Amino acid sequence: MDENGHETDAELQTKDSSTDDAGELAKATSMTLVEVVPGAAVVFGNIPEGLELVDFGLIPGFDRERLSTVLGSIGNAGTVAGNVANAISSAQGLYRVNDATLALLKSGGKLAAKDGAYLGTVLTNGSLAQARFIPYGVTAAAAAAAIGPAIAMIALQMQLSEISGLVRTNIALTTQTLKMIRHEQWSELTGLVKSIDRAIKQASEIEGVTKSLWNNVAGNEAALDKQLDLYKRNVDSHIKQLGQLSGTPRRQYLKTNAEAILFDANALLYSLKAHTGYQAIRAAWARVEGADNEKEAQLVDVITRDARAEFDAALHESAELVELLRRELRIIAELPGRATMPLTKKRRDAKTSRLTCNQLLEAIEPLANTLHPAAAELTAPDLVCAPEDLDVEPYLHVLRWFLEDGEELRGIAFPYQPGKHNLVGALPPVLGKRVDATWSALAPGKWAAVVNTAASSTFVAVTDSRIITAAPRALLHRGELGESFLLGEVEFVRPPQKQSESIRPTVDVITEHQDLRWIFPSAADAGSIDKLVVLLNEGATTTRADRMAIADLRVQESESGADQTDADGP
Repeated sequence: MDENGHETDAELQTKDSSTDDAGELAKATSMTLVEVVPGAAVVFGNIPEGLELVDFGLIPGFDRERLSTVLGSIGNAGTVAGNVANAISSAQGLYRVNDATLALLKSGGKLAAKDGAYLGTVLTNGSLAQARFIPYGVTAAAAAAAIGPAIAMIALQMQLSEISGLVRTNIALTTQTLKMIRHEQWSELTGLVKSIDRAIKQASEIEGVTKSLWNNVAGNEAALDKQLDLYKRNVDSHIKQLGQLSGTPRRQYLKTNAEAILFDANALLYSLKAHTGYQAIRAAWARVEGADNEKEAQLVDVITRDARAEFDAALHESAELVELLRRELRIIAELPGRATMPLTKKRRDAKTSRLTCNQLLEAIEPLANTLHPAAAELTAPDLVCAPEDLDVEPYLHVLRWFLEDGEELRGIAFPYQPGKHNLVGALPPVLGKRVDATWSALAPGKWAAVVNTAASSTFVAVTDSRIITAAPRALLHRGELGESFLLGEVEFVRPPQKQSESIRPTVDVITEHQDLRWIFPSAADAGSIDKLVVLLNEGATTTRADRMAIADLRVQESESGADQTDADGP
């Protein structure tokens, strides 16, 4: 585990799946990982340098012995004689199998297979060890009856390790920021956390929970439930408010409540840590009592099941709020001059800290990256329909934080989109000149501001799932988007070549709820416009016959004079 409490990633290098390779690797194996619950393995044998394990913690000593006996026999079963029998003498600890490792192991055939196990090489910090991995599916059938209660405790111990790592990741936030706000609330919460931590440390040292230790913490359940419920409600309220607001109102809510959001998100993690630790102690005590009481033994499974559900729900809410906060702060940080300005308004309370956007980001970024990896930086897509000298990077810096996980940017363009009262009835020569001038308005300076009042372009971003629009200046200076349309809502796209050659290149996009008209300046590259049409058509949901019918309808409308802007241009 590194200084932030994260499990060190181990990379399993693939081997050929031939019988010879599998046999040689099995003979050289020095470590065995037996997966006892999905994503968590008990480790036996020689541990390579840098492979940090999760301690058994509250798992009673008699369960550790049983784990070593039962899982050790599974690890030895069916292997080449003498290859790991001596190496597996006792369980060394727990290891969190990361997603990349799981994907590799479950892909089938990429690792050498031998007697139900996967064979490979574990690399950590430059050190390596030959390893056998026995997946959960194999372990569950053989060990569930013999060590079921111990496995339930392992699941709880892994939860406690995960939340403890998150809290350690966020230690800078607590020491630098939160001591100045809600001091009394913070003291009450941290007092409970310290009490539970002390009990866990003592129980881990003696490898079990005694009656006196359990009695010392048993009275804290109501207080812990109160703390967890309080901050879950606070976090849920912030999420709902941010979800209902957009643009300026959303930014204003953030200005007013940034410190409270930060406090509540962090406090939820601390209360979750204390609550999970308490449940782990409770389950460990029930496990001890279960030796003579069948109902107490059954209670271990009930505690573990309920704790898992509470843990997942609270961690999801905390991750969602932290990501929302990080996204909004990042957008603000991209706006000119805003990152170093106090985010919150001055208040009468002199003790209230006035944090800047950069300070809040610095505090929350490590936690945000742990809970939810940041979106990758955007690079300009192949399709960019814009003035040749326009720097699109500032637009991409802001747009990055509006994209969903895995959403891919495929093209951007800057057409003119007429509105109900925006040059719709202008004479064709006037319209043409003003559309041409819209690209001049993209350049910074006083002239651009003057042009912008007469006619401005629209920022259009096409991803693999939707069409995003924005007023360029609103996006760059206020971090605000306009309307957004799913590609699946596109019913028809009318390309420029289907229209009169005498007007500026125009693309009509017919969606379920609204028709869009994008007019491009004469300087726009015709090939880029055609590529944009192709991108939009890829998401259209109508059939070819439907599109032809819509096209015929549009032609009839044009011929009847319904669309006055189809007259000859300059």
